[in-house]
Amino acid sequence: MIKVALISDSHSYIDGKTIEHLEDVDEIWHAGDIGEESVMDSLPKGKTLRVVFGNIDDKSARERYPEELVFEKEGAKVMMLHIGGKPPRYAKGVKKRIKEVKPNIFVCGHSHICKVEFDHELGCLYMNPGAIGNHGFHQVKTLLKFDLDEGKPKNLRVVELGKRGSLK
Repeated sequence: MIKVALISDSHSYIDGKTIEHLEDVDEIWHAGDIGEESVMDSLPKGKTLRVVFGNIDDKSARERYPEELVFEKEGAKVMMLHIGGKPPRYAKGVKKRIKEVKPNIFVCGHSHICKVEFDHELGCLYMNPGAIGNHGFHQVKTLLKFDLDEGKPKNLRVVELGKRGSLK
C-alpha cells in the first residue's frame, strides 16, 4: 500500500498548507499546469513524483515531463494527462486512448473542478483533483489524497485548501 496525493493546476503557486498535506504521502502526482519550476522544487523531498506537463507549461517543463504518463503501481494501471475532459465527454482522442491503454485509473487536470467518478463504459476510475493554484475560476483550492492498495484507491478524501487567492 502507498499513500498518494494528487494535485494539479498550480499555475506557479503552492502554499504552505498544500505542502503540509504532501508531507505524509509516498507519492505526489501532478496532473499538469505546473507553471514555474519553483513549485516542483518546493515539494517535500524523498517522494516519488509522477508529473505531466499542461497547456500553460513552458518548453523547459515540456522537456522535463511527458504529456502522457502510464504506469503500474500497487496493482493499478494508471494513465495521466493534463487535458482529459470528463465522463462521458472526454477531450478529443482521450476516450480512444483510454480504450487502448485500459487503465484502472484515469487522472487529469485542466478543468479546475474536483471530480471523481467511475466510468462504467470504460471500466476505469476518473480522477481530477481540481486546482491548488490561485489562477483560474475555481472558488476553493483542492487536492485528493488516497491509499493505493490492491489496484484500488482506498480512503479517498478531498482536501479543501481555502479560497482561491487566499495567501494561507
